[in-house]
Parts: sequence; structure tokens; C-alpha cells
Amino acid sequence: MRSDRTSAAPDRSRALVQGSESRPEARLPRHWEWWEDGQHDGVTNMATDDALLATVRAGVGSWRWYGWAQPTVSFGRNERVVGRITPTWLADAGLAAVRRPTGGRALLHARELTYSVTMPWPQPLSWRLAYDAINTVLLDALRTLGLPVERSAGGVPVTPDGPVCFDQPAAGELSVAGGKLVGSAVWRHGDGYLQHGSILLEDVQARLAPVSGSDGPPPAAAALRPLLPDHDDDTLRQRTYAATRERLQHVGDVTPFVVSDAWTARLASHRSRFADPAWLWRR
Repeated sequence: MRSDRTSAAPDRSRALVQGSESRPEARLPRHWEWWEDGQHDGVTNMATDDALLATVRAGVGSWRWYGWAQPTVSFGRNERVVGRITPTWLADAGLAAVRRPTGGRALLHARELTYSVTMPWPQPLSWRLAYDAINTVLLDALRTLGLPVERSAGGVPVTPDGPVCFDQPAAGELSVAGGKLVGSAVWRHGDGYLQHGSILLEDVQARLAPVSGSDGPPPAAAALRPLLPDHDDDTLRQRTYAATRERLQHVGDVTPFVVSDAWTARLASHRSRFADPAWLWRR
């Protein structure tokens, strides 16, 4: 959760820091591009988020929803997995794998709703302010579904090396009755900010137990289907999307994301990084 490139924007930062708005999301961009992107393989999903981060524009944020074409384990950018997870284990478990451009720990993407947010965020501003602002949008949206969602106070610091992502909520993550409901990770590049994460439909993270690095099965996470049992997956997806979009419209105007020829070409240039085994098994 740090920047891989530094730059200074003191005037913009000062204006934001000294703003009189009391709610975190008041700092967010006033224009949003909304994208319900469907299901893709892990390389495409991570390359897309990375390309969105590389094309951040002043005053414009992108909110993307997507899914996974097959069950896929994603590793955190700096997570050490060599010697703990192997290609053979993944193949035997029927899982694909990809390494994220963001931090955090291993996460199994299967029964979930996945979001990503990319937006301008001046370097002097803490990533925590952006994180809290986006989580406020998600918190308000999920509460409109009737869920008793709270921000976790956190506990033991969550490091890149250790149990899997949904083992425990970090400070500020969204949870229900102590179980993590939304697992998120972030990365900064220059004045750009990326946050993406998973809202579980069903908790299937126990499939990672053999390589979790902890004793016994992981604690149960919170998930939408057990909390809202009268709704099927598609209904939960549409209600979550609609509630989030409605909440985002209180922040600014929301228009559809346009997939242009230039965008398609840029996405292709980002795929090679995430498809490279040297990136996947870098640590």
C-alpha cells in the first residue's frame, strides 16, 4: 500500500486536506465512469485494473464490476508464495492463479462480486483517506440491502506474508458480526490510486486451507447468500450494483465506461506483464 513512483502536488493536496467536508467520500472525484464488465480470466482482470490505473485522468474516477471465468487464486503484489503454493497444487485443486498489482494476501475468487476503483489521488494525500472514502460508498450501499455492515477496528497488523486474505479483517475493512464481508487491496502509481476487492457471495476460502500457512481452517467469513438467503446470485449482483451506483450518484455524475479501440490496444499492452510466469512466481 505504497507508491511505486513519487510526485508532488502541494496545491491540490492542500485544497483537499483543508476542505470542510466531514464525510470521507466528499474527497472523491465528481465524475465517474461505470463499467459492468462481465467475467474474464485472471490475467485479463488484473491487466484491466492496471490499465485503468495507468490512464487515470484528473477529476474522473472509474468504478468497474467484474467476475471470474474460472476459480482463480490471486496473490498479493509482494506476497511470498514460492515454496508454499506450487503450480502442481493449483492444477490438482482445479484453480488458476494470477498476481495482483496491489498488496495483500492470497484470495480465492469464485463465488463473489468483484469491484475495482481507479481515480486520481495526489501523492501527499494518504492512501488511507481514499480507502476510507471508497469503503464509505460500499458501506452505505450494502446497508441499503439490509445488512448490518460495520467497519472493522482491526487487530494484529496484516502483513503480506501470512494467512489468506479472508482470515481476518484489517482495520477499516467491512465486516458483519466480526466476519470479513469485503476484502480489499490498494496500490498507488504517481497521482493515481487503485483499490479493488471482493464481496463474497459464498465463503469458499476453505479451499485454500492446505496452503494457508495457519493451523486449522480459516475463520468463517461473512457472505451475501447466507445473510440474504431469499435472493439468488443474480438478484444479489443486481441489487448490489444498483445500490452502489445510487450511492455513487450522491458523489457525482455517473456515465458508462466506453471501450474504444485505443483502450483495447492499451489493455493488450498490459496483459503481457500479468501473463508472465516471472511475475506470477516472483516471490
